[in-house]
This record gives sequence, structure tokens and C-alpha cells, in this order.
Amino acid sequence: MKYTGLIFACVALFSVEAAPLIKSNAGKPIPESYIVVLKEGQSVANFQTKFDDIARRQNGRGRKPSISHKYEIISEFAVNVNTAALKELLAADEVEFVGQNQIVSINADQAGSGVTAYVIDTGINTGHVEFGGRTTMGANFINVSPNTDENGHGTHVAGTIGGKTFGAAKNVTLVGVKVLAADGRATFAEIVAGMDWVALRAHGAKAVVNVALGMVCGGKSRSPDAAADRILTPVLFLWSLLEMTRMLMLATDPPPVLKILSLITSTWIGLNTATKTISGTSMAAPHGSGIVALWLSSDSSLTSAQALYTKLKQTSTNNVITDNSRGSPNRLAFNAVSA
Repeated sequence: MKYTGLIFACVALFSVEAAPLIKSNAGKPIPESYIVVLKEGQSVANFQTKFDDIARRQNGRGRKPSISHKYEIISEFAVNVNTAALKELLAADEVEFVGQNQIVSINADQAGSGVTAYVIDTGINTGHVEFGGRTTMGANFINVSPNTDENGHGTHVAGTIGGKTFGAAKNVTLVGVKVLAADGRATFAEIVAGMDWVALRAHGAKAVVNVALGMVCGGKSRSPDAAADRILTPVLFLWSLLEMTRMLMLATDPPPVLKILSLITSTWIGLNTATKTISGTSMAAPHGSGIVALWLSSDSSLTSAQALYTKLKQTSTNNVITDNSRGSPNRLAFNAVSA
């Protein structure tokens, strides 16, 4: 009996944990239809033989296992399988996870409804026609400065998050928090004041906070970095910073995310119809914030920041970005929602 117990212990010790089956409330599940995501370094072509073996073994136990879609770049494939074949796929060493296939749709004009995006930046041109009355100036920490955007950066960011033409979440509520003056400069004290103001108001709400300030987080600015870390606990869903090297989230060790260098057109200042095309990682941050706002408004299963990060990672496209500098993870964010 002692030897038997030892054998069982060894089996348990070296057993391989099955891959998770990911489900979501974002759409209508399609029965016996799944998307299989392979681990990094694996390919659909190499896995094909194993799938064919599974299909042969489990044929006749319900729906005939088959591959419905193969993707050329992404190491994933869509399948129609019965329960027995699904269990074998989840047990395969090459599989990272399996996601339930779903029918999803969204009214683009309602994307982001019920979610507030706080833009800690230069302020927002709240009268711009792109915002349709969904934008307010929540706070202004620049002395002797009007409650509007005198620089343009904050308005550009806000338009990328929630403008009716350029925004990812076209019905999100936008709140400007002005911590940068007309020349784009700010003191650490002003930045921390903006963070504190948001933390007091975002607690318990569906909210995303966008900070596209290169000196905050990931650099050598200890005071704003410490303030950001302390804000993470009361902010319910997400503190978003795709600027520089990482996204700050409700997690002990905030994981790194995508940095994009690109030319982006969005809203601007001067006129209530003004637009401008500019570039930089500050333009990447609001895309991520807009995607998160869209998810928060459409998927009730996303009840923690960690869940949001997991979805952001799982739905991103890997290894398609060129000139990927400074070691950023090569992942292209995707909203995972069909219009």
C-alpha cells in the first residue's frame, strides 16, 4: 500500500493541467463551436495531425469534429467539435486555451454607454461636435488657466477614446482632468492632484483612466509613480497607461503591454470642428482605453481589472508589429467585437 500511495503521488505531481475553456457574456454562444488558441511557438500546421487523430477517435460521439477556419498569421483555429473532442483539445500540451465561439454585435453609436473615461491631460475642447455633449471638464489644476484645452493633446486623446468619428467607444462619457498647461508642461504635484481627484470619483464605477504622460510610470518620476500605484486599489476597473512600457492595472505586478508608434487623426482645438493628425505613443494609449470602455459597456463578465487585462492579451494579435523597439510585447490590440 505504501508503494501504491507513492505511485499516485508521483502521477499527481507530474500531471499536466488542462487548458482553460474561456466563456464570455459578450454575445450568443454557438453550441459546439470554439476557437483553439495555441501556445507561443506552436503552429496550426504542426497541430493538424493531432487534431485529425482526435477527430477520428471522437467521430460518432455527436457532432463530427472539423476545423472551420484556419488563420494565416495567428496561431489559432476555429473548430466544430463534440464534448469528447473538446476534452481532448483542452488536454493537449500545445493548447493555451479554448474560447467559446459566439455571435456578437454592437451598435457603434452606443459603444461605451454607461462607462466614464477620465482623461488626465491638457483638458478637453468640450464643445467639439465629435463629442455630442458627452464631455465635461471635471477638474483644472493649472492656476490662472481656463477650463478648456489650450494645447490640443487632451482633446486629441479624448477624440480617440470616444469621438463619434474617430473614437473606439463612441458613446462613452468623457471627463477632462487638466494637469498640463498650454505649453504641455506640468509639475509632479499637479499630476498627483489629478490622480487623487479621479481616485475619489472613479471608485465603484465602470471607469477607465487615460494618462498619456511620458514621465509618469516606467520612468524615474517616483512621486507620480507611487501615486498611481496607490490609486490602483480604489479604481474599480482600470488605470490605463499604454504610454512608455506598461499598463497599470489592479494587479500586484502590472504586466507590460503594447507600445505603438503611428499617425493618428482625431479632434483638436481652435474650432469645434477641428481635427489634426499627430504621432506618438500618447496616441496609442487612448485606443486601449477606448477598447476597454467598449468591453465594459458590453460584457458583464468583466468584473475585475485582471479580467480586462486577460481579455486584452487573449484578443490581441501577436507578432505583427514591425520596428518593435524597447522590448515592448509585440501585440496589436483588437476590440474583439463585430460592428
